[in-house]
This record gives sequence, C-alpha cells and structure tokens, in this order.
Amino acid sequence: MKNNEFKTIEVPQTNAAAETASVVMSAVLAFSIGIFLVFGAALANSSTLHNAAHDGRHAFTVPCH
Repeated sequence: MKNNEFKTIEVPQTNAAAETASVVMSAVLAFSIGIFLVFGAALANSSTLHNAAHDGRHAFTVPCH
C-alpha cells in the first residue's frame, strides 16, 4: 500500500438502521423546506417573495384572508 492511499472501513448497516436513517433525513429535509417557506418566503419583506407565497396559498385553495 502506498503512503497516500487510505483504507476505508465499512460498517454494515441493518435494513432497520438504513430505513431509520432514510426517514430521519426525509423529515429533516421536509422540515427545512417548510421553515424556509414560512419564514423565508411568506414573512419576507420582499414583495416579490411574499406575493409568490401568497399566490401559492391561493393555488392550493388555502384561505389566507
């Protein structure tokens, strides 16, 4: 083995561990997108972002008035 090569150690995951990790990552991604939509777009000072969020609510037939 050369000095600049590294060995990788593989840790086997059970199906349950892989499924749990997938669920957690999906939840984190969904939460991050939701937080951005609420605080980044809907409450934005920029009228363009705010109007886009407002129109999106109406597109999904969510009352906002």
